[in-house]
Amino acid sequence: MLEPSGRNQGGLSANAAEGWALHRMTPASRLNGANGIRTGADGRIYVAQVAGSKVSAVDVDTGAIETISPMGGGIVGPDDLAFDSAGNLYCTEITEGRVSMMTPSGEYKVVYGDMPVANPITVYQDRVIAGELRMGGRIMELDRNGGAPRVIVEGLPMVNAFEVGPDGKLYFPAQGANEIWRVGVDGGEPEVVAKELGVPDSVKFHPDGYIVSTQVYSGQVLRIDPRTGEKSVLADIGPGLDNVAFVNGRTFVSHINGSITEIVAPGQTKPLVEKGLQWPIGLAVGPNGHVFVADGGFCYLLNPGEPLQLIGMLFSPGFPGWVRGVAPAGTDEWVVTTANGDVAYWNPATCESRNIASGFDRVMGVAVAPGGGVVFAEFPTGRVLSADNGDSAELAVGLDRPVGVAISDDGTVYVAESGAGRVVKLSGGRTETVIDGLSRPEGIAIGGGWLYVADPGAGEVVVSDLSGGNREVAASGLPLGGPGGAKPVQLGGVGDMCGPMNTFTGIAAAPDGTVYLSADAEGSVLALKRN
Repeated sequence: MLEPSGRNQGGLSANAAEGWALHRMTPASRLNGANGIRTGADGRIYVAQVAGSKVSAVDVDTGAIETISPMGGGIVGPDDLAFDSAGNLYCTEITEGRVSMMTPSGEYKVVYGDMPVANPITVYQDRVIAGELRMGGRIMELDRNGGAPRVIVEGLPMVNAFEVGPDGKLYFPAQGANEIWRVGVDGGEPEVVAKELGVPDSVKFHPDGYIVSTQVYSGQVLRIDPRTGEKSVLADIGPGLDNVAFVNGRTFVSHINGSITEIVAPGQTKPLVEKGLQWPIGLAVGPNGHVFVADGGFCYLLNPGEPLQLIGMLFSPGFPGWVRGVAPAGTDEWVVTTANGDVAYWNPATCESRNIASGFDRVMGVAVAPGGGVVFAEFPTGRVLSADNGDSAELAVGLDRPVGVAISDDGTVYVAESGAGRVVKLSGGRTETVIDGLSRPEGIAIGGGWLYVADPGAGEVVVSDLSGGNREVAASGLPLGGPGGAKPVQLGGVGDMCGPMNTFTGIAAAPDGTVYLSADAEGSVLALKRN
């Protein structure tokens, strides 16, 4: 039995069928990532989680986490948050291009719905100020009653988390310029405060008056004098940092991967919430046994018995884009599908990536055929396509929301139709049902003559031979998909940085018979194996 853990603490216990063993390869994550953070009136840190469409509150002394707005609630893809004096919570919904408000009683409404790549937000003297993380972006003061906004300044190079300083001016990261700027809250010409940074994505003021700024690329947390721009390093936590909050003079920093770290003293840190996986999505096993874990903007290698190893992220050289599906293409070489509609080859060690096929709509699972051709599923159009030597061709059309793709040793292509609740194989331009009666099959894998299907709708892994016979449920009650097995909230894109962030539950089979599974409801990777 696998007890509930992490963000799935209240979920069902998972069970392996007789003759099977189930265990976690990575710890369950406690948060669905960690983006904007803000101290509430109760002294807890409130955490916006884009990946989970969730807001949570963390007790800084005990580490206890409470969900304030769950996945499936009113708030979708929150990136940053702030409170007014009445306790109303304001969130930028980055993938929806809007700003929303939730009252202390839980009532939800959209305050402003035309803010592409809405990201930073702050409340100053009960004035709600929000901005856009895009080139040519705006900073605006919003009317909480839905009236027309007032533009404070526009034409900015990617504004991120900001705050009004002791001098009454708004300080913000001009991320595209790798600088920190300031401007009067009533408008005016911005001026540079600090430059030559590590790609700043937050500016917050410590109670003692200095700026604390996270650097998403370098992974440093900087202390900056707002008068002179002089800077020093408070901590070096690693690329992917997001935001800062203070509780009674204590400094806490969020990381996109779901960790929250306290900076106890310069160079000295301790975790409040440990890092984890945000989604995870596609999985693949390489010829050397390394397991590739696609986690959207972060990708990892998992070696049994070792911690996850980060091999690339959105700000890494040669990163192919927000990664969804993956298949091995050699030793530590991979073919991936991305949120930008690309199928790409990627070698993380050499920082080399190149597109194999482009211009598709929500490409999902991918597999490499014995002859080297690549086969992939296009979710909304119902197509399965192949790409080889720069040419692409349709293998099947009219499928019902195809997701997972697998190829047997003889070159037969198998596809999971999530909308039809079945797995089919493609034969001579026709589809033939192999397994039916499933709930929402997504990831599929083939290993040792067996077909493995991840069915998050039912919380199960189904196993059969390649003809669909000898079918059994190898594990049930699994923490897959969204809460209670519901389909997770599917997010839109983030401006020019990323296309729609559609996810699926991945599965991969290793030569030794181990089956790896993306437990996306709890943010872990599971291993399933016959005894």
